[in-house]
Amino acid sequence: MGERKHVVVTGAAGRMVGLILPALRERYDLTLLDRRKTTREGVEIADIQVVDLLDRDRAALRRHFQDAYAVVHGGFVGNADRTQAFWDELANVEMAYNVYQAAWEANARRVVVMSSNHAADYYERLILDGKMDVVNPEMRALSDNYYGWAKETYEHLGFVFAVGQVNGRPLENVQIRIGAPRETDGDRCAPGDWRCLRRYLGAYMSQRDMQQLFIKAIEAEDIRDERGVPFQIFYGISGNHHAFWSIANAREMIGYAPEDNSEIRFHELIARHVRAAREKDE
Repeated sequence: MGERKHVVVTGAAGRMVGLILPALRERYDLTLLDRRKTTREGVEIADIQVVDLLDRDRAALRRHFQDAYAVVHGGFVGNADRTQAFWDELANVEMAYNVYQAAWEANARRVVVMSSNHAADYYERLILDGKMDVVNPEMRALSDNYYGWAKETYEHLGFVFAVGQVNGRPLENVQIRIGAPRETDGDRCAPGDWRCLRRYLGAYMSQRDMQQLFIKAIEAEDIRDERGVPFQIFYGISGNHHAFWSIANAREMIGYAPEDNSEIRFHELIARHVRAAREKDE
């Protein structure tokens, strides 16, 4: 593969980053950043550098981003207190700005962001109610909750940096709207609950597909849109027959070729729901 690229990863102790970290370690020289060294399960990741990405002193942040080819931003401020949801998500927006700006100042080529399907989750109920069929990344992002609002805002802010008018030089930006990268979510669906099952089958993303998508987003030579702006939004799902989010642009733009399909992966789960539906009708 030639010389290994240097990639900075934020939120390196988080569960989402943990799904792609093994593949990133194999391929790149990494700088891992987080506010803690341990995962939720208490496992220590020794090579993490502890840093506060909400620190407005970017001189202190910039040194962590030096010589980066790309940045994968998975940092996240969470809080179980829902009365503080807006303020927590506002902090996440501020963190995204700090990461974008520090990456720009360090001359990184590109930031690849762990966004979420919730950036446009307003449409999901319409789809599950049969009022829409599919959402594509070109549609206006709409959410009806603070978590999704913050993800929308990451995306809009990323576009500002990608255009480059504010800073005078563009920072390439990819937003990946992650779907459901968990193997057991379908078990939560009561037998015969097709609405629940359809959502899971449509949103599912396998670990190897997630790793592939992020690597291709990091390494793609050209991510410019039709107007020349180096900015893309990709849905992070596998090649699911039940998909209601479009991945056509990821296939075309960066050659994403998912290897997994929820209908095949969970055929036994689907069969259980079919049996439950038949028993109910008898």
